[in-house]
Order: sequence, then C-alpha cells, then structure tokens
Amino acid sequence: MDRRQFLGALPLLAGARALAAERLPNIIYMYADDLGYGDVGCYGATRVKTPNLDRLAGSGIRFTHAHSSSATCTPSRYSLMTGEYAFRQKGTGVLPGDAALIVKPGRYTLPAMLRDAGYDTGVVGKWHLGLGARDLDWNGEITPGPLEVGFNYSFIFPATGDRVPCVFVENHRVVGLDPKDPIRVSYDKPFPGEPTGAANPELLKMRPSHGHDNTIVNGISRIGYMTGGKAARWVDEDMADTLTRKAVAFVERKRSPPFFLYFATHDIHVPRVPHPRFVGKTDMGPRGDVIVELDWCVGKMLDTLDRLNLTRHTLFIFSSDNGPVVDDGYRDQAPERLGDHKPAGPLRGGKYSAYDGGTRVPFLARWPGHVRRGVSDAMVSQVDLLASLAGFTGQPLPADAAPDSIDVMPAILGKSKQGRSHVVEYATAQSLIVGDWKVIQAHAGPRRNVTGNETGNDPQPQLFNLKEDIGEKENVAARYPEKVREMLAALERIQQGKGDRFQGL
Repeated sequence: MDRRQFLGALPLLAGARALAAERLPNIIYMYADDLGYGDVGCYGATRVKTPNLDRLAGSGIRFTHAHSSSATCTPSRYSLMTGEYAFRQKGTGVLPGDAALIVKPGRYTLPAMLRDAGYDTGVVGKWHLGLGARDLDWNGEITPGPLEVGFNYSFIFPATGDRVPCVFVENHRVVGLDPKDPIRVSYDKPFPGEPTGAANPELLKMRPSHGHDNTIVNGISRIGYMTGGKAARWVDEDMADTLTRKAVAFVERKRSPPFFLYFATHDIHVPRVPHPRFVGKTDMGPRGDVIVELDWCVGKMLDTLDRLNLTRHTLFIFSSDNGPVVDDGYRDQAPERLGDHKPAGPLRGGKYSAYDGGTRVPFLARWPGHVRRGVSDAMVSQVDLLASLAGFTGQPLPADAAPDSIDVMPAILGKSKQGRSHVVEYATAQSLIVGDWKVIQAHAGPRRNVTGNETGNDPQPQLFNLKEDIGEKENVAARYPEKVREMLAALERIQQGKGDRFQGL
C-alpha cells in the first residue's frame, strides 16, 4: 500500500477500531476491604444479610477457589495493578499514609492496558499504593499518582481509613482544602497542639484497642500525625455515601462504552463507623453493620447499571483484598458480638495469615448473556486480571509486563472449569497451592499477632490436603515428606524465577 492508499484507509481503520471498542463491555471491578469468605450470604453467612451481593452471585458466577495474592492490602493491590506478585519487589508491604508511589509511572498496568484498549479508566476509593515522591507537599499538585499509572480520573483516599491524612484527593488535588490551613503529615512525631488518642482519650468517640492512638480526626484516633486541612477532613459516617456517589457519577458520565471503573471501598476496614441509617441493622455491632453498608454500595452500583440500561453491557467483578479480621485496632465490640458468625467461613486464619482464610476471598462475576451462571471451583487469583483482560480485549502484553499474570478469562466467564494450575499466597510465611495440596514454608515468629489472628508461622513446613481438609486442621507434612520437598522446591523456583507467565512448575 502506497502512502496515498494508506492515508485513504485511515478513516476506515479508525471506524473499525471504534466499532470494536463499542462491542467491548464496560468493566467494573469492585474491591472490598477485609471482607471474609464467610461474611457474605452466598458464601454461607446467616447472621448478616447481603441481598445485593447474593443478587450478583445469583445472576453470575461465584468462585470457591479465588485468591487475593496477599493476606494484607497494599501487596494485594500492587499485584492487581501490575500482574506481579508483590514479594518480587521491595517496599510493597503495608504502606504508611505518607509513602511515595510504589508503582513506577510508565509501567504497564491494568488501567494502562485497558486505556490502550480504548477504555475510559477511573478509580474511586482506597488507593494505598503511595502518592508522589518523598516529602510530598499535600497542599499543591499531588503527583505522580493514579493518573500517572493508567487512570483518566481519580477520586481516592491515600491509604486506609485508620491512617492520616484523612482527606480525599481528586486527580492531583486534596478536595476542599483551605490554603490558609495547610496540611502537614508525619509518621515520626506529633505536631504541637494537636490532640492524640494517647494523650486525650476524653475526646474520643471510639477507643483504640491496640495502636491507633495518634492524631484524632472526627473523634477517632489514627495511625500517624497530621495538622491542618480541617475543612478537607472526611467524616467517617459519610465515607460510603461519598465514594458511592462518585462511582455512580463516573458511570453516569461514561454512558457510551467502554469504561473501566475500579471502585475500592473503605468498608469493612477499621474504623468501622457506619452511617446512622445502617446502625443496628445487625446484632453484631459495627462490624456487622458495615457489611450491610457495603452491600448497599453494591446495590447502588447494580441499580445504576439497570437504570442506565448498561447491565447487559457491563462485566461486573466483585472481590476482597484479603481475609477478615475482627479486632484490628479499635474497641468496636466486634469480638464480643461475633457470636456464631464465622468471618472466614470454613477456612482457617484470616487477614495477615498464611492459612487460606488470609487470601481465599469472595469473588463474583456477572455479564448477562456471557458469563455462565453457577458456581466454579476453578482456581483464580487477582494477579490474573491483567493478563485475562488483556487477552479478552485483544491487547498483546509486552514481553516484560505482568510476569505472574495468567489468562484465566475462560474460567471467569464460566466457560472452563480450569483456572491456573498453582497459586502463591503471600503472608509472613509464603505458601503454594498445587491441585489439592498446599505447603507453607517454615517461618519463625509468633503463632498469633496482636489482632488474635493466626499467622501461619511455624518453625517447620506445613502441608495440607485442601480437598479433604479445607480448614487446614491437620498438618500432614510428617506423613508425606516427599510431597513437602517437591512443593517447597517448586515454590523456591517460583520465588527465584521470572514469573508464572514465563515458566511452569
């Protein structure tokens, strides 16, 4: 084709690409925080009602063997964004609120890939991957951040609900900041004149149980110290409403497909302070009530898609960043009012744990007419979303991108019973699941942490047959020493290798 023919064909090519883009579904990935495998009705919960999550499961596919890649939040989110196990990169542990961005701008990420595929990309909610560089000035342009790693729009809170700074950041600026009241943040020492939970417990409406006794915001003491920004500080009771309103607004603005929305909720992370209309909706106190609040958020998104006639044109995926925790730093009656509710369901452990309660999480997918309804036992991991959606949208992955991400889209659509062949779980002790077998590496350290959750630490390797013992009650390592050696060798090859995408076991 000569240059004149090529130029003449350009409008046709552009039209073909636009048509292809129109045929791709919108994608919503909704990411709960600390929601356990047993915290949802469709996974067996009875003492808390989750009608909207159950509705999502009933009209789509529910996975019983889906995993976050870590038992804590930052590394799970890092893996989701990059398609890489977080243990491969230093500095990907749970970040303080003033951490620098840990995803290098320009890196091939999930939102960047979808943006290349023609998607308008947005993130609303919890970020916890760092912002800016060291010594960030919160009063000016906050960059780099989500916009520099693939998102077109961003409305986030920087870290967690229990960490300062307790403000929202829209695109590159703190929302509602009064320049006469500049924000300063420190994770080293308090600011003179600013009350803290440790020094001023009489100012608290919720007392800490361990840690969480630094700067007080909205009557709740946090991790870290901040001063200034009084007009910009969030009100905990309104966080779910604020974030859901922003997520709905993004969908309303993007009624011409395709769009990608990453909606990362605050619920059900601490501090658990539900809006008054959800208080008392369960008999489990604030922890139960914020599960109901989270379910309401899901319902608002589903209703929005129905109202805009987008339901049949949207792939909706819901999951959680790690397993559950009951007492994570505040006296909110969660342990006392738990009763017979099992946050991890039949699983052992929870958040921070190498046992499956730490990383086996709810995972639901719906796309009417395309996702086959039912229940799937296929093993999938959140690290797989990048490769899966890249293949689905026709985007070839660069050679060095998403090293641990496997295309499991046939399983997500319910068209295959096979997911990935193995998965690595990342806690203080790392573990590997292959088929029915799971091995946990030997790791020194306490058997339980300050939250009371089991860590999975043991001076000797542990081996479990998950098909026969999903609750990991019987360590059979002594009975099958050869299997232990085989699986530990495989885990070491994965740890030292270039990535699951490039090598087998």
